[in-house]
Amino acid sequence: MPETHELSRAAFDRLSAEYEQLTTFGRVDIARKIETARELGDLSENGDYHAAKDEQGKMETRIAQLGALLNNCRIVEAGDGTVVTVGSVVTVAHDGDPDDVETYLVGSIEERHDGLDVISPASPMGSAILGAKAGDTLSYQSPAGGVLTARIVSIEQ
Repeated sequence: MPETHELSRAAFDRLSAEYEQLTTFGRVDIARKIETARELGDLSENGDYHAAKDEQGKMETRIAQLGALLNNCRIVEAGDGTVVTVGSVVTVAHDGDPDDVETYLVGSIEERHDGLDVISPASPMGSAILGAKAGDTLSYQSPAGGVLTARIVSIEQ
């Protein structure tokens, strides 16, 4: 069974629009490029043709990726900023260095915006901070095997 991804309404709408654009205008545009390149002659030495076919392959891969994501997602509503939910922007201070704070977006990599690093809700830190409130201190298992502690400094939606 495919993994269900949680997306904010904004990310779902943006990805749906990208999917629509690629499956309509994108496919027509690439077909024109391939046809124009074919008219140039010998395909074995036709750089324009090979470039267009490579572009087509990348576009079809993205279409398949978006289709799978959109077909296996759950739209989550934005929280009120009092607890960490998918789509929250969370600032945390790691134990041992309280002056060094980091800000993350909690959600799918497709939620990424404003240059923020993304934390998956399924990651050790992501699952530990879901439902936390500003001021809460939490511990989670690091991928290296140690236990890390962090304090939630602020939450934004």
